[in-house]
Parts: sequence; C-alpha cells; structure tokens
Amino acid sequence: MKIINLKINNFRGIKHCDLNFAAQTVLVGDSNTGKSTILEAIDLVLGPERASRRPVIDEHDFFVGKYLDHENKSIDIRIEVTVADLDLEQRAHFMNHIEWWNTESFSILQEPPPESTDSENIIPVLRVGFRGYYDAEEDDFFGETFFVSPELDDGKHEVFRTSDKRRCGFLYLRTLRTGNRALSLERGSLLDIILKLRELKPQMWEDVLLQLREISVASKPELGISEILTSVQNAVRELVPVECADAPSIRVSQMTREHLRQILTVFMGTGVCNDDGVEYAAPFNHQGTGTINTLVLSLLSMIAELKQNVIFAMEEPEIAIPPHTQKRIIKSVVGKSAQAIFTSHSPYVLEEFDPTQIIVVDRKNGVLTGVPAQLPVKPKDFRNEVKRRFCEALLARRVLIVEGRTEYDTLFRLAEKLETERPDKFSSLGSLGIAVISADTDSQVAPLGEYFKKLGKTTYAIYDKQPNDKDSKKISNNVDFSYESPEKGFERLVVNHTNKVALKRYVDLVIAENKWPSHIEKINDETTSDDFNELLMKYFRHNKAESSVADCLCMCVETELPKYIVGTLQAIRLSIIPNEVNPDFTDDDAHE
Repeated sequence: MKIINLKINNFRGIKHCDLNFAAQTVLVGDSNTGKSTILEAIDLVLGPERASRRPVIDEHDFFVGKYLDHENKSIDIRIEVTVADLDLEQRAHFMNHIEWWNTESFSILQEPPPESTDSENIIPVLRVGFRGYYDAEEDDFFGETFFVSPELDDGKHEVFRTSDKRRCGFLYLRTLRTGNRALSLERGSLLDIILKLRELKPQMWEDVLLQLREISVASKPELGISEILTSVQNAVRELVPVECADAPSIRVSQMTREHLRQILTVFMGTGVCNDDGVEYAAPFNHQGTGTINTLVLSLLSMIAELKQNVIFAMEEPEIAIPPHTQKRIIKSVVGKSAQAIFTSHSPYVLEEFDPTQIIVVDRKNGVLTGVPAQLPVKPKDFRNEVKRRFCEALLARRVLIVEGRTEYDTLFRLAEKLETERPDKFSSLGSLGIAVISADTDSQVAPLGEYFKKLGKTTYAIYDKQPNDKDSKKISNNVDFSYESPEKGFERLVVNHTNKVALKRYVDLVIAENKWPSHIEKINDETTSDDFNELLMKYFRHNKAESSVADCLCMCVETELPKYIVGTLQAIRLSIIPNEVNPDFTDDDAHE
C-alpha cells in the first residue's frame, strides 16, 4: 500500500493543499512551510492510535484558529488520503470502497465505462478522509474518519475504523518525541507496537501495583519522617476516635496501569561501573541522542519485518546521526517498507533519492504546493551536485544566485561582517533566510533563476555586466530581483571600485606575511596605479581558492567598499523588510 495523493483543507497553517507522492518521497523546504503538518494530516486519517487522543483536535488545529463562520457554523478541517498498491487481502477487505485513479491526470474516474479500467494508467485505489469540527451544543471539538466512497443515501459515509487503519500499516515517527518513549510501555510506543504485532499482552499490572502499594517509603527513623507522622497521629487522636489516623506511613498513591505504562521503561548499561564493579544501568532515553535515534530506527526495522506491508512517515531521520549512518538508515527503511515518506534537511538523505522523489514544499497565503525537484543536472552528476550546490537552496525560502565561487564566499562573509558593525542597515544572508548558490558560469544564472522560481522560491541574482541588453533581460526576466554589476568580472569590480588606501593596506599585509606569489611582480611604492590594478587582479585570480577577495573586503570599513556591493546588500534586505527605511540608501547604490 502506498499513499499517492493528499488533500488538506483548513488544517493548521494549510488552507488548501493537493499533493502527489512518489513511491518513496522526501519532503524538503524551509522551516515552517508545512512539512510536519503534512505528516500530521496523514496521521489523522491513517494513524490507528491518533483518534484515541483527547481531544483529537483543538482550536489551534484550524487554519488561523478559525472554526466558526460569520453565521456561527462550523468550518471543518477536511483531509483526504488516496492509497494505491493494495495487496489481495486489502483489496478483498476494502472491496466495497475501491475506486479507479488516472495516474496521468492524478484524478478519480467519475463513473467510467468498464473497459476504461483496463488502461495501463488506471489503477484501483482507496480514498479515506478525516473531518474535524466544532460542536456548539457540546462546546467541544470532534474528529471522525470515514471512507470517501461510496456516499450513503443520507449524504454520510461509512466509518473508517481503527481495525481498518491497522490494515493500512501506517506508522508516523516523530523522531525526537518518539525517541523519548520508544522503549516505554506507553500506548503507541514502538515497544507497545511490537508487542501488539506479536500478539503479546503482558499480564503484570496487578502484581506490580500490589507490590507498590505495600512498600512503605521513608520509614527509617533516622530520616525523621516517621517521628513527624507519629506526632500527626497523636494530634489527630485528641480530636477523633482511636480507630482514625492509625499507623500513618508514606506509600505510592494514585497509581494505575496507565501510570505504569508511562513510567516503566527499559534500562541499559552505560559502560561505567559502580564501586562494586557492577555496570551502572540508566533509562535508555538517558543514552546519547545518536544512540537513541539508532535504537529507534532498529525498532522500526523490527516493526517493518513484522507488519510486512508498512508505510513509514518520519521527521528528520538525520538528527544527531553521522552521515554514513543516515544513509544506512534510509536504505534500510526504504528497503523494508512499502513506502517511506521523510522530511529532511540533510544532503546525505537527499542524495539517496531520485530527483523525482524529492518534493520541494512551499506555502504562500495558506496554499501549500509541492513540486518534484528535477534538478537541472545530468543524472550521473546528481549525487555530487545535490550536496555541493543544490541542497541548501532546495531547503531555503529565498535563493541568491551568483556567478562563481569568489562571489559566493565574499558576499556571504561580507554581509555577516556588515551586520555585526551596522545591524540597523545590514543583515546577514542567513538571517534573511537566503541560500547562496554558485552558477559556476554566467550562462547558468538565468536557467537556475528560472528553475528556483518555478519551485516557488524568491530568487535574487548578482551577476557581471552583460555584453548587451538582451542578455541582461534574459537574467532579470527569470528572477525576482536582479543586480547587474558595473564591471565584467568580480575581481575587476573589487579592484576598480574599492578604496585604494584599503587595497594598499591589504597588499602590504600579504607581502609582510610572505604570502605574495613569487611569479607575480611585487607591488611597492613605485608601482603605477594601472600596474597596481593589474598586479592585484593577477593575485586575486591566482588565489581564488584561498578566498583572497573575501579577505580583502572584510578588512574594509563600509565607506571603503564598492558602492555596488553595499547598495545591493541593502537592497536585498529592504526587499524582505520593506517597512524599514535607511535614509542614506538610494536605489542607485545597487546599480552604481
């Protein structure tokens, strides 16, 4: 069984969503775009344990917290999940609810002729839904799951029960939260799921509760508590019959089997011994985070083997786990599950997926969209390129495209420096939610701008002076904000537009530290202005890999920097913080 489509209306930050899933899927995007909400929505429909929570939903689960319209009628949360690849047992069980899905148009066939279902692009599916609503009479919130088809005569739908959900095999792992109770006996914990799959029902609760009730705590005289309790008893007996307040002691109270489920957990050795030479054991959730997460994923493997046909939804499996283990985890989970749906911020996770399986999530005004990444590189180059260039940009809300590595290093570092010195005028690119990507050549600036813009990113481009207006417009038309340099070449921009005293100061430092290359003529006080510029240009080009341009500009104060760079960084900030006005800034500064 695999999830192929999800529709959401009015759930949390999502007003509307219609999302298609690949056989294996990883959801990427900037923080707070709705990735976790997608998984939570699926869990509301398919999660066997989710409906047992009280309340199932609350005020904050409705879009912008609005659950009543102007006539005080309920504004419902609506979620619909379409699943395909049902095995024979599932198809037999859900027979009365099977519909037909067109894989080309991503839609349900409406009363098709029988022969149309024989087409290769038509597959059987099951649609199930969730409705969340506010009941004014009960003054409470309710949720219900149901089969979308068929609709009954009264307009209602047949209930999609917990036993039905178990047949779908959906398991949602919130990595950090589940990790803290994976080996407890809480309902819905991973250990509890394994026990249920093996049909084991430990009958230990009454024995444990009885033992706890009989334990007298703090009864040693030297603690002083017994003496106080005796005094309490004597004081009470002066007022009530002798049978009252007899032999007070401190014991475990108000303990139920639900309490036990929450506090019983697996202890594990810590690798250190006490004075008696016995290894000290601690609750498993006191182990290192990486160990906990690896343990959690080992339990998931056990569940996959027991369930046979399971859909895993997992948040950020990379947390506190080294890259090589991340890759093993992904391969293991994908290999043992019918479908795996991940959210991730890790390039090591992304490179384990085909570009068509990487869904870039974006949300604007409550409308969530998801677009397959389809990176503009050859398949053979994908694994290297996703880590080297594309990963950070895929995960960000805004993307700045620059021509080469020099601009990449320089602008990022310089923006951080200026923010430190003048936070009222400048912001680092990171704090603005901007990822910088190097196009590696000016011919790739426009195609990359078009690519990221289609993914819903706000795109910026900083690029060299173009030979003609046609080339300049090609770039500006494919990005949201374009900034064309007054020079051809970033090094030439720096040499020709940076304060000469600042440049000389930098050169003197390089020479004093014996870092000036022997094959380039040294600059001295006798060097002419033109020769100075050319020799410094040679030095910058020779030392590209050493980020020498970035080092030079980061030694400058704001007034010594090229106006084009300063103005561009301010213009980018103002595009994101439009209400802020810098009286000493003009649009011309970005187009010197």
